[in-house]
Amino acid sequence: MTKVLVLYYSSYGHIEQMADAVAEGARSAGAEVDIRRVAETAPPAVVEAAHFKTDSKHPVIESPDILAEYDAIVVGAPTRFGRMPSQMAAFWDTTGGLWFKGALIGKVGGAFTSTGSQHGGQETTLFSIITNLLHQGLTIVGLDYGFQAQMGVEEVKGGSPYGATTISDGDGSRQPQPEELDAARYQGKRIAETAAKLA
Repeated sequence: MTKVLVLYYSSYGHIEQMADAVAEGARSAGAEVDIRRVAETAPPAVVEAAHFKTDSKHPVIESPDILAEYDAIVVGAPTRFGRMPSQMAAFWDTTGGLWFKGALIGKVGGAFTSTGSQHGGQETTLFSIITNLLHQGLTIVGLDYGFQAQMGVEEVKGGSPYGATTISDGDGSRQPQPEELDAARYQGKRIAETAAKLA
């Protein structure tokens, strides 16, 4: 059975919801899926002052070494000035040993993100995640145009050929919409299907 890891960081819960949807999609393709989050690195005073979401049903990833146990790794993180946040970057900075051994070469990867606005750096943030995955040797699967709901301008919506996205608004009040969660499910399914074909 194909094994998929959904690895994420979420400050306010938007990416956590998207992670659950990615996992649902991967499971619908018959994959065994684990969801893990990276550790919070912001000081407790900052977490409290910014009202970060601190409760989660998903455990923190124990070690970067477990990445090698999976056939596919899907990484989700919100944007920080057009790139992945330091919490996710700090985790990938610990994967040098995996890179040195080529432990992730041939696996399948993908990325998903959220931003406060439509032009808040969705694609550059996805690329900042994808760059790490490519350096590790993963084959990338994005949100292809088989998912037609990402098309059109009749309403505000997330979606990019580089990965599923959602838009939270500046105050975080906008939650992932049904079509955005469907996009995450679609991408999760395509990643799991691709990993199964390459296994």
